[in-house]
Amino acid sequence: MILVTGATGLVGSHLLADLLLKEEKIRALYRTEAKIASTQKIIQQKLGEQTEALLKKIEWFQADITRIPELTDAFEGIDYVYHCAGLISYDPKDYKALRKINIEGTANVVNISLSRNIKKFCHVSSIAALGSELNNQKVTENSPRNNELEYDNYSICKYGAEMEVWRASQEGLNVVMVNPGVIIGSGNWQTGSGQIFSRIDKGLSYYIPLVTGFVAVEDVTAAMMKLMKAEVKNERFILVAENLSFKEVQSKVAEALNKPQPNKALQPWMVFLGWIFQSIGSFLFNTKKEITRKSIKGVFNKTYYDNNKIKTTLPTFEFTPIDKAVNTTAVGYLGEKK
Repeated sequence: MILVTGATGLVGSHLLADLLLKEEKIRALYRTEAKIASTQKIIQQKLGEQTEALLKKIEWFQADITRIPELTDAFEGIDYVYHCAGLISYDPKDYKALRKINIEGTANVVNISLSRNIKKFCHVSSIAALGSELNNQKVTENSPRNNELEYDNYSICKYGAEMEVWRASQEGLNVVMVNPGVIIGSGNWQTGSGQIFSRIDKGLSYYIPLVTGFVAVEDVTAAMMKLMKAEVKNERFILVAENLSFKEVQSKVAEALNKPQPNKALQPWMVFLGWIFQSIGSFLFNTKKEITRKSIKGVFNKTYYDNNKIKTTLPTFEFTPIDKAVNTTAVGYLGEKK
């Protein structure tokens, strides 16, 4: 039996749909009933008329990865684990929660996996946890992480989670790890890459000069499933289809939604001014911070990622063009608006 943590998140939801098509028995972890409903909508979009029959194969199990007793019960009869659970946030106020969920939660999951002799474990990390290269050279799975550099809290905690997984691999757990770029796919339109669609739909005129890696959610889940079936173990894989600027991706989204193209470049002084006003709002009204000192510089970075390792390891694996991923996601977004 397969256990999926974070089953109601973007990757987890799409993974459930793909696993159902493979006739797999699945136990899916959730925290609230509302999240199950939103996940089922995503599965419905992907599976259509098959959905009702296939959903019966999912055993929903309410558990939090930071609570060991209930998490331990969730592992009863499990052979394989897909660990998709995690918190994404750049707000300094969420640092303790990031550590609790991403690091401590992952430690709990791998520790129980070790005690239950899980056959194989797949961990969903992020390109945020990878190292770096000089002079715009492409980042690989082996690029060194310079501990003298300043990293944001999300990067620190995703890296900490990876350390727990590698520690477990040294203790006998067979693991594979994926490091996706910015994931394009239908899901929550108020968080993550989903905000690109919702904000452009509302009329976003500014574009971000940041260059980074992008990947379709279908490619992430497909790679995870193939790696779990393959002989490979104790390896990580960058999952990036294309290295693009946010301007390029925002333009693709605008075209797919038939909205005006963002045509004004975001300037450093604008981000800094936004940070000042946001900090005042956070202090006076306890509003959430989305811009931090560390993220101001990051908005203007250009980082390129090498995807050769996954292509070499899985010769039949092919990435979906980001144009296609954007168009597919736009259809899902517009469908939910009706």
